[in-house]
Amino acid sequence: MGTEIERKFLVTGDAWRILARGVTYRQGHLCRTGTCTVRIRIAGERAFLTVKSRTSGITRAEYEYEIPLADGEELLANLAERPIIKKTRRKIPYAGFIWDVDEFHGENQGLILAEIELEHEDQPFDKPAWIGEEVTGDPRYGNAALARRPFSAWRAGTPTDA
Repeated sequence: MGTEIERKFLVTGDAWRILARGVTYRQGHLCRTGTCTVRIRIAGERAFLTVKSRTSGITRAEYEYEIPLADGEELLANLAERPIIKKTRRKIPYAGFIWDVDEFHGENQGLILAEIELEHEDQPFDKPAWIGEEVTGDPRYGNAALARRPFSAWRAGTPTDA
């Protein structure tokens, strides 16, 4: 079984922008139930189908499969829920880890999140200076939640209950 152990943070300042080139991501959800989500993602010129379980703590089951780009485009265009999540992802190495920094566009413009994947939930790590408040436990910052209630709908840039 694939497992994802991830922590998520808001990003502050602009120092991170020069640390890596970005790749355009477009993603949408094909199915969301109480136990799992099925997502289609186009990352640059590659497409992926991902199934994720409900999160327990900061851990969840994750299965990801590369699929033909044309299939990914069709699934995104014809079956994915709206709005489509659009973002630029930068993979930034820091202190032995890779941070995924996502700068959102479209209806989620203005939101910048950083994620770090760990081997176990209590694994220690150093944070770069541009890492701000941790939002791991806040479900509003998940991509599925951002598709249902985009950042632009949050009052004055402050999250409200979804």
